[in-house]
Amino acid sequence: MTSRERILTAFRLGTPDRVPVSPFIQPGWLDHASEWAEPILDETDVLLDVGVGGGDPVLGGAAEVERRQEGADTVTIIRTPTGDLTRRNRRTEKTSAQIEFPFDSPGDAEKFFSIPFDPLEPDISGFLEWKQRVGERGLVLVGCADGVCLPASWFSPEGFCLAWADAPDLVVELTRVAHERYLAFYEKAALKGVDAFRIVGGEYVTVQLGRAAVGRLLTPFDTELAAMMHRHGAVAYYHNHGPVMEFLDDLAGLGIDALDPMEMPPCGDVDLRAAKERLRGRVCPVGPIDDMMVLSQVSEEEACRIARDCLDAAGPDGYVLGGTASGLFTERMARNFIAIAHMPQ
Repeated sequence: MTSRERILTAFRLGTPDRVPVSPFIQPGWLDHASEWAEPILDETDVLLDVGVGGGDPVLGGAAEVERRQEGADTVTIIRTPTGDLTRRNRRTEKTSAQIEFPFDSPGDAEKFFSIPFDPLEPDISGFLEWKQRVGERGLVLVGCADGVCLPASWFSPEGFCLAWADAPDLVVELTRVAHERYLAFYEKAALKGVDAFRIVGGEYVTVQLGRAAVGRLLTPFDTELAAMMHRHGAVAYYHNHGPVMEFLDDLAGLGIDALDPMEMPPCGDVDLRAAKERLRGRVCPVGPIDDMMVLSQVSEEEACRIARDCLDAAGPDGYVLGGTASGLFTERMARNFIAIAHMPQ
């Protein structure tokens, strides 16, 4: 089997010639000049996540947006008929973070609703270029936000939780509007040729809000998003960090094909053997070896030992052995993934 065939067979809950060994990559993480860039494509079964161009599907083409640099801060001002909304991101030598959010309180949502909306056309040229480059050496997916990403990222984390406590119907309405816009945008992308998507956003609910919010903010909307992808013959692959054992049945009920990163303690709560049994016949688990805390630290021998434990717990059918979606940043990570791919199964 080719790597692409191997991954798709696992996603379809079949048994490939071997369990796919799939580092998660985004284009900016793959240094074309490094000596391991081509080997990681040639010798593992990569999952590569790319974006779709065309602008912000939620704001659309009619929104008036101003961006400026103020020292280390990137300031984005969204002009609306009822007042400005401001986002501020700060970068230091070591990291970057958002320090100001568009919504200070639930009342600011009315400014968002007042923005004229003109739907955008997706530009999938980047996806097609990467799909051609990767070929049969892996699966190229388009990263796709779900509706809850709007309230979760326009409020601060604290503000999002407080808004859900104080104005849950407003949070649902923001999610619904964003969902409808994302759904239309990504359906156009599917019609243009995108055949695999990776849905992000669910963890905002499972990690920050808890079980009571799943039925209102995820189930109605993400089920429809996954169904749209399947209607066009595309993969619906779901991303959800953090503790997920409590939510496995809810997430599987969305109709998705695969779920990552299945984090084990201390960052998550996954018992891989138990999770595989609960997901068997419904969803392909992807993970769970921690990229940053494990694969960037251990020897090849230790990486293979850990991988063997994962294979014993979850293989050989309907399973992809991967990381925790931190990304592929170091040579040691790359070499460990290659060593795992070469070990006998």
